[in-house]
Amino acid sequence: MKTVAADEDGMRLDRWFKTHFPSVRHGELEKFLRKGQVRVAGGRVKSNRRLESGEDVRIPPLSDEALAPRQVRQTKANPEDAAEIRKLILFEDDDIIALNKPFGLAVQGGTKTSRHLDAMLEAYATHGERPRLVHRLDKDTGGLMLVAKTRLAAQKLGLAFKGHGVEKIYWALTAGVPYPREGTIDLPVAKRMVRRQDSDTERVVAAEGEGSKKAVSDYQVLEDAGPVAFLAMRPITGRTHQLRVHATAIGCPVVGDGKYGGEAAHIEGVAGKLHLFCRSMTFPHPKTGRKMTLSAPLTGHMAETWKFFSFDAGATCQWPEDLHR
Repeated sequence: MKTVAADEDGMRLDRWFKTHFPSVRHGELEKFLRKGQVRVAGGRVKSNRRLESGEDVRIPPLSDEALAPRQVRQTKANPEDAAEIRKLILFEDDDIIALNKPFGLAVQGGTKTSRHLDAMLEAYATHGERPRLVHRLDKDTGGLMLVAKTRLAAQKLGLAFKGHGVEKIYWALTAGVPYPREGTIDLPVAKRMVRRQDSDTERVVAAEGEGSKKAVSDYQVLEDAGPVAFLAMRPITGRTHQLRVHATAIGCPVVGDGKYGGEAAHIEGVAGKLHLFCRSMTFPHPKTGRKMTLSAPLTGHMAETWKFFSFDAGATCQWPEDLHR
């Protein structure tokens, strides 16, 4: 018999079993479950059963190897990565870390991406537990990122993000000034094959029909200067590249967004990098449940652009309370 720990609340049984008994294959676990040799709180369950803190899990007879205490992963910290993470921290407590992600730093690894935030977090592990990602930012987007320090915090924050319990505000520089100066963009998006320069590539576009998903974004023009506007944007849904697609759809692409805005996203005298930044988030704290708001100061090329246009880097915006009720 083994008791579910507090930080394992909400874990699927199969994942919990793999964590504690990594030598037991999934097929073996399914066989144990069919025979009733693995039970939770005295009852038969399936492998996708979500566990609750304090529940007892009946463990069948296993080999000495499978029953051996799991080895806590000892992470050898990279001093450079640990120092880099510390420089990015805006807020930290026992449950979360808020970082100001630099432009150009990938959040996760992929093809030709060896350096990324997820790998760097290994260097910030404590007591064998590494911080966990709970949401994403595009590589070329900078700004506020939340990271969970415990499994339970990751679970709570993950549910908040999936359940639209997190309000995110982005700042963007657009090529063109939207009219009206405040509004809601309600345009479904979908992945489509798009032909560009004699090749077909898949990208997200504003589209109706099969495969399209509802996408809603609020925006406000906070300042403008000649051909550009300083926008606050609030994604109500969380589709891939949603803000970039919506900005282009209303004729005001995000400056530096050649993928969606093409040549129209280029402004003479302004850095050609993407001008999109996660400025703030309001979310329920994973331990207390109380709402908290964190914000990140502009960095990199966007900070320089704001100086160039004399935009207010401390600007605030107010959204109508009943806008989406």
